Amino acid sequence: MTLGPMSQPRVHFIAIGGSAMHNLAIALHRKGYDVTGSDDEIFEPSRSRLERLNLLPAQLGWHPEDITSDLQAVILGMHARKDNPELVRALELGIPVYSYPGYFHEQTKDKTRVVIGGSHGKTTITSMIVHVLRCANADLDYLVGAQLDGFDCMVRLDPASRVAIIEGDEYLASALEPVPKFHLYKPDIALISGIAWDHINVFKTFESYVDQFRGFIKAIEPGGKLVYCAEDPEVVRIVNEHKGDLIKVPYGVPPHTIRDGATYLITENGEVPLRVFGRHNLMNLEGARHACHQLGIGDPLFYEAIATFHGAAKRLEKLAEGPGRVVFKDFAHSPSKLKATVDAVREQFPGRRLTACMELHTYSSLSEGFLDQYQGCMDAADEAIVFYDPHAVQLKRLPPVPPERIHRAFGRDGLRVLNDPVAVMGAVRSSADVPGVLLMMSSGNFGGIDLQATAEAFIAP
Repeated sequence: MTLGPMSQPRVHFIAIGGSAMHNLAIALHRKGYDVTGSDDEIFEPSRSRLERLNLLPAQLGWHPEDITSDLQAVILGMHARKDNPELVRALELGIPVYSYPGYFHEQTKDKTRVVIGGSHGKTTITSMIVHVLRCANADLDYLVGAQLDGFDCMVRLDPASRVAIIEGDEYLASALEPVPKFHLYKPDIALISGIAWDHINVFKTFESYVDQFRGFIKAIEPGGKLVYCAEDPEVVRIVNEHKGDLIKVPYGVPPHTIRDGATYLITENGEVPLRVFGRHNLMNLEGARHACHQLGIGDPLFYEAIATFHGAAKRLEKLAEGPGRVVFKDFAHSPSKLKATVDAVREQFPGRRLTACMELHTYSSLSEGFLDQYQGCMDAADEAIVFYDPHAVQLKRLPPVPPERIHRAFGRDGLRVLNDPVAVMGAVRSSADVPGVLLMMSSGNFGGIDLQATAEAFIAP
C-alpha cells in the first residue's frame, strides 16, 4: 500500500551528508517517508546520491525555522554539535531526537538483529553475510559501512524483512548519545572479530577501549548468541569474563590451501575456490559462516555463495595486473589492519618482490603517543614506505612528527619516510625484469596522487 502525502512519516536529518546518514535518509525515502535534511558541507558521493532523489538541501547551513512540530523524528549525525541551532529547536519543541544507530534500532526492533563488531574486519564480514543471504534470496535489512558492487545504497529497510544485518562500529553515536554506536543496536546475534586499540582521541587507554566491547556484549539481548574470534586473546578474555545468558560460538582460521596465487577452502565436500585471500579474510569468512548458521544457512549454500564474493570496496581491491605484476589498494591504516594486509599479500605471492606503501592519515596514526603500535607491521614486505601529508597533520592540529620518530616506531631497517606525493609515485616504480606486487594502504588519498595511474606505471613493461 502506498502512503498518501498526509500519512507519510516526516523525519529530518541534521548532518545528512555523512556516509551512513545519507544512506539511511535514502532508505527511509524509499520506504515512503517524507525526508528532509541539512548540513554545512556535503561531499561526493553523498551529494550526487541525495540530489538524484531530490533530498539534497537547497542551501548549506543550519535552518532552525525548518524544524516544525509535525516532524515525527530528528536524526542527529555525529558531525553536529550540541549547540546546533536545529537541534536546539527540536528539543524546544519536544520532537524525539535519535542518533542514526538509535533510529536504525527503532526501525528494526521487531526483527532479528545481527551486529558485527570488532577493530578490524567488520565491513568485510557484514558484506559477506549480506552477500550470502542475497544469494539465498532472503529478505533482509542491512547497514554496511562501505560501498559494495551491485548496491546503490548501503542501508535497506523493508517492512517485509525479518532479519537486519548491521555493521556496528565503536565510534560515538552523536553529541546527545556519546556512546559507541554498537551499544545501541541491541543484537540478537553479535560477532566480535578482534580487538586492537583505535580511536585514541576518544578512548585514551587500551583498557578503556576494551571496555567498549564489554558494553557491546552486555547489549546482546537475553538468550542471544555471541560469535567470536577465538584466536584473539583480548576477545577470548572478555568473552570468558561474561557470565550472562549467552550462547558462545568460537571460530578461527578454516582449513585452506594456496596454489598459484589463488586460495581454496578445504571442506568436507571438496575445495572451494575463493576470490579473497589472506589469513584475516579467511577468519572473516569463518565468522560470517557461523553467523549465517545462526540464521539457518547451511554450509553447502554458504560455500556456493562465498565463492562469488570478491570483497568490499577498498579492501584488497585490485587496481591493475600485468605479467608477473599486480597492484592492490586497501583501506588498512591501523596497526592490526596494516600487518594483516601486508602478511596476506606476502603469503599469497611468496615469490614476488612486495612493495608496501602506507599513509599515516588518521588522528591516531599521526599522534606521537600512538606510533609505537606500528612496530613490526610492515616487516613482511621487501620494501616499505610510509607517507604522511604535513597538511593533514596541521588540519588535525597535531604537532609535526619527525621522520626519525616514524623510523623508530616501525622498527624496520630500510624504511622510507616520505611527505611529498610526487616522491611516492617515484618510489613505488619497479624494475621491469622483477616480478612484483605493489600494495597501497590508506584511509586517505596519499596527498591526492592518481592511484590508478601509479598502478598502471608499476605494471608497465
